[in-house]
Amino acid sequence: MVDKVISNNVVTVVGIVKDNPVFSHEMYGEDFYNVFLIVPRLSEVSDVLPVTISERLMVDINIEKGTQMAIDGQLRSYNKYIDGSNKLILTVFARNISLPNEDYKNPNQIFLDGYICKKPVYRTTPFGREITDMLIAVNRPYNKSDYIPCIAWGRNARYSEKLNVGDRIKIWGRIQSREYQKKISEEEVITRTAYEVSISKMEVIDKSADKSKTTVKSADTDADDNDVE
Repeated sequence: MVDKVISNNVVTVVGIVKDNPVFSHEMYGEDFYNVFLIVPRLSEVSDVLPVTISERLMVDINIEKGTQMAIDGQLRSYNKYIDGSNKLILTVFARNISLPNEDYKNPNQIFLDGYICKKPVYRTTPFGREITDMLIAVNRPYNKSDYIPCIAWGRNARYSEKLNVGDRIKIWGRIQSREYQKKISEEEVITRTAYEVSISKMEVIDKSADKSKTTVKSADTDADDNDVE
């Protein structure tokens, strides 16, 4: 049962540790630490992704600033009370760590199998690119779910705009980070970082027959995606 559930949320990221690990929390006698991993894209831009690591995975590996790591795990979400409201926080939860001895052709991969839990929103960026924002609920053990923001581009955007809450969808893509500015007051603007899944391929699953209705592959998902607002 557990293995089946875990297979619906699979992440592999390879990159360089930005800073030394910082203690995050303790659960059932097990300490967890946070690091940020600098993961290169096909372009010269890199994504800086949050990773949560158990102390038990760090026993035989010295993790510090500059360490190159390969992380296998899941993309998880949780709510955190910040500035008077609940915020959705994303992190890569590590299940396995290794020190890569070869270059990975794709250092940032994710597969999700979940359900649309919010009506998709179609829009265009200031540069004229088509985007649809989706929020995907992915089940995990003990009646919990992770809520993952996803972005579809081009043909995927036009197709996913028509999807409905409750539709089951499989997604392949990468985790991306992007900075955006939020206006606090007339004089103050702060820069924040958002994390989401940039979709390269998707399948919508037929509810009745449990068969694939449509597979859509976007032709423009290798762009830097920095024009999202």
